Amino acid sequence: MVLSALVVAHNEEARLAACLSRLGFCDEIVVVLDRCTDASKDIAARFTPRWIEGAWEREGPRRHAGIDACQGPWILEVDADEHIPEALALEIRRVISANPDADRFLIPVNNYVGQRLVKEGWGGSFGVRNDWALFKKGCKIWHDQRVHPQVTLTGKAGPRLRHGYAHYVDDHIGDMLLRLNRYTTAKALDMRDTGKPYTLLPNIRRFFTRFFQCYVRRKGYREGIYGLTIALCAGLFPVLSYIKYQELKDQNHAPPPQTSL
Repeated sequence: MVLSALVVAHNEEARLAACLSRLGFCDEIVVVLDRCTDASKDIAARFTPRWIEGAWEREGPRRHAGIDACQGPWILEVDADEHIPEALALEIRRVISANPDADRFLIPVNNYVGQRLVKEGWGGSFGVRNDWALFKKGCKIWHDQRVHPQVTLTGKAGPRLRHGYAHYVDDHIGDMLLRLNRYTTAKALDMRDTGKPYTLLPNIRRFFTRFFQCYVRRKGYREGIYGLTIALCAGLFPVLSYIKYQELKDQNHAPPPQTSL
């Protein structure tokens, strides 16, 4: 059963080699190079002859360009900041063979901030604890949003895998806050494009519900300052997105600047 590893990269020369070096258990590696201006292409070429270059503004078309290029019926999606340990690699090959009727598998995610494993508290559009990263071609369809695009899953789900992959999501808390800024800007653009009316009060409510979900229900309090920061970022995500959306609306309707005579 042919297994293709799909890696999407944008200027990832610092992390790409470490990711690709752990994918030798796959039958092929496909790398999508999105607007790379660094050495990512040269690094990819050391590990695989199968790479494609292009420019994609949104996640869905970028992912599907890679999916279309994969030759195997099974696809393992891996980002450049993710590492597949040996135990997971062995389990992936085993579950594919042992579950011929399954179409997709949920893989646990071990999120790291720097070298610190942060197990608890993830959620609220600011981190995942499980990912449908292993699937048959055609069973996972990415949608067109800029940030956290929705996916449509079809087919039969296999058992959740026991071993997870390492996701080096942020180098430190400062990176986490920069990611919040990027995510909320992208979400505001998505909100503008949908044309749906948005109001402030529901997004303020989401601050409290998301904070409670991440910090209390998902036990973020066990992670000290990291859990607190994750919960705050998850809560602020809809509020800041709404504020930036309003700013975009005001800019679009603002009168042209006056010029002096």
